[in-house]
Amino acid sequence: MKYLIIIIIILIPFLGISKTLENLEYIPLFNNDVAAIKKGNEWRFIDQDGKIIVDFRKHLVSNQTEKASYPIFSNERDLIAHQKDGALNYVYIDKTGKAVIKPQFLNAVNFEYGKALLLKVEKETIGSNDIFNKDVVSYHYFEVVIDKVGKTLDHLTQLAIHVSPKYKNPPAISSRFISRNLVALKGSDNKCSVKKID
Repeated sequence: MKYLIIIIIILIPFLGISKTLENLEYIPLFNNDVAAIKKGNEWRFIDQDGKIIVDFRKHLVSNQTEKASYPIFSNERDLIAHQKDGALNYVYIDKTGKAVIKPQFLNAVNFEYGKALLLKVEKETIGSNDIFNKDVVSYHYFEVVIDKVGKTLDHLTQLAIHVSPKYKNPPAISSRFISRNLVALKGSDNKCSVKKID
C-alpha cells in the first residue's frame, strides 16, 4: 500500500491532475522572487513554484518597462490604487496581499532602496460653516519619502500644494532616487538639486 501511494504521487504530474494556470494573457519575468500573471483585466502573483501568493485583483498598479506594463513587487511591496471618496489613493501590499501601509497617498511609486517617493495628502481644517454645521477644509499634498512601514523620512517639498478632494488625474512625482541615499529634486524653475536622505 505504501508503495502504491508513492507511485501515485510520482505519476500525478503525468496524469494531468496537477493544477495548471491556463488562458493567461501575459506572463512577465520574475522580479523579487514573484511574477505577475494576467487574465482578463486582472493580475495575480505567483511564486517560483507556481503557487498563487496574491489572487486576482483589478487594482494592482502597473509599471512600464521597455517591453510591457505590469505590476511588480519591489522591496517586498507592491502598489494598489484604492478608490476612496471618489478619488484614487495608493496603498502598498506585502506578498500575502495584506495592506501594510494605509491608503493616504495621492500618487506613489515603487520602493527602491527600502524607500518610496510619494505625494502625501493632508487635510487641514481652516474654519467652520455655522449654517451647515460643517468644517471648512483644505486638502494639500507634500512630496515625501517613506520607509517600508510608512514612516515619513523626509519632506521633499516644503510648501503645501493645494489639491481638490475630487481630483481626476493625480499630479506627477517630480523627484527620483539617483542612489540609495540621494534624491534628485526638480524645482519650479526646472532646475534640479540633490538632497541626501538618511
